[in-house]
Amino acid sequence: MSSACCSNGMACFKPRLEVNSTAGKATNSVSLRRTHNFTAFGKQNLFGGSRFVSFSTFGSQCRNRAKFSPMAVGVRGKEGKPITRAESEESAKGKKIMVIGGDGYCGWATALHLSKQGYQVAIVDSLVRRLFDQQLGIDTLTPIVSIQKRIKRWNQISGKQLDLLVGDICDFDFLAEAFKSFEPEAVVHFGEQRSAPYSMIDRGRAVYTQHNNVIGTLNVLFAIKEFSPECHLVKLGTMGEYGTPNIDIEEGYITINHNGRTDTLPYPKQASSFYHLSKVHDSHNIAFTCKAWGLRATDLNQGVVYGVMTPETAMHEELINRLDYDGVFGTALNRFCVQAAVGHPLTVYGKGGQTRGYLDIRDTVQCVELAIANPANRGEFRVFNQFTEQFSVNDLAKAVTKAGEKLGLEVRAISVPNPRVEAEEHYYNAKHTKLTELGLQPHFLSDGLLDSLLNFAMKYSDRVDMARIMPAVSWKKIGVKPRTDASEVKL
Repeated sequence: MSSACCSNGMACFKPRLEVNSTAGKATNSVSLRRTHNFTAFGKQNLFGGSRFVSFSTFGSQCRNRAKFSPMAVGVRGKEGKPITRAESEESAKGKKIMVIGGDGYCGWATALHLSKQGYQVAIVDSLVRRLFDQQLGIDTLTPIVSIQKRIKRWNQISGKQLDLLVGDICDFDFLAEAFKSFEPEAVVHFGEQRSAPYSMIDRGRAVYTQHNNVIGTLNVLFAIKEFSPECHLVKLGTMGEYGTPNIDIEEGYITINHNGRTDTLPYPKQASSFYHLSKVHDSHNIAFTCKAWGLRATDLNQGVVYGVMTPETAMHEELINRLDYDGVFGTALNRFCVQAAVGHPLTVYGKGGQTRGYLDIRDTVQCVELAIANPANRGEFRVFNQFTEQFSVNDLAKAVTKAGEKLGLEVRAISVPNPRVEAEEHYYNAKHTKLTELGLQPHFLSDGLLDSLLNFAMKYSDRVDMARIMPAVSWKKIGVKPRTDASEVKL
């Protein structure tokens, strides 16, 4: 755990990130090193191997765009009626997409999918997600290789060119150079701390989550305004922004009749963690900038994602995606499948009636592609609820138990104290028609998918750390004391 002294004299959490290049190995990546109060970045092999250069030097050396960026200029797609899959593949040729957070669970799968469809893709990532694992003593079930090896392998077997810019979007100087060099026509923004439990470990991580997510997104908005005003922002939001109201959840907006007057307003937000609150702040900032600056944006309020394989990540073992099973980053269905595979009881929080929207990771990449192919208009802030089915936690436990028994596994579920502050039995009915209208062809949860996921978990069961399965982050017991290991927190 690294910390630095804030202006008020108090310790605040700042992750230490050092990404070093190897002299003599040319890559299409920008490197960034961030420690307490020193940040520097440079072009690998362009300015002399692993040497880092200052912002001012970097800016002057990058004025020659052709020298700085090996990436070709793309062409813009056309707006209009919804684009079919065939039309999407044709219009994708050469279109430049920046995927922020492209080394993460959803971002990696999306970057490969878009690259395969013919888009010219550049990944922007600080690689801080890998640092979280090291700090907390956790690891993905799957043995993922470095982002450099991932990209090298993809470029080799696909014949495509996937580019990499390593840096922190909270550093606007870095982000500005990334925009000026790549000139994106669409930005897919996954680049946020995505875990509600992580944001509730301690004060430092709550502050980090809000700063990283809100300031990072604000920087992206300013970069679009300044350098790529026609660029379409596709932002990954969350269904968790809505909470669990006792009325139907609409897609972003609700029409209200009050005292004889009618208006259509943003749907009320009831976030349930510092992470979810950061997403709410993002939505407000994006909506404001669309109205004030004429930006175009699509907010994909995504449900809980499950699965690990997409056609692209299945092409080679070095392209395999991460699969988190721990109590901090693991999502419900993925956690249950890993627990069943290693003979651990399925950990149902409280009564298990918590109901949410879910989707297969193959549908995540499909939804993002549809949003890109059918961009918002200038000044428009669209909201799509991105999920395909609704399940309660008990529903998932029953489905995994049934699928596990077919494979000869002894599976049982237990109720554990709920570490969260949430309703455990509630009404939940969320609308999700807009992506279907654009052509989404969903992969519904099936026995075949569960069978595949369970077999996948059994294949890598020797990598499971049993001590990391139980939840160890309490919403009520969060404190100011920094936690170097999530297991230090007891429910």
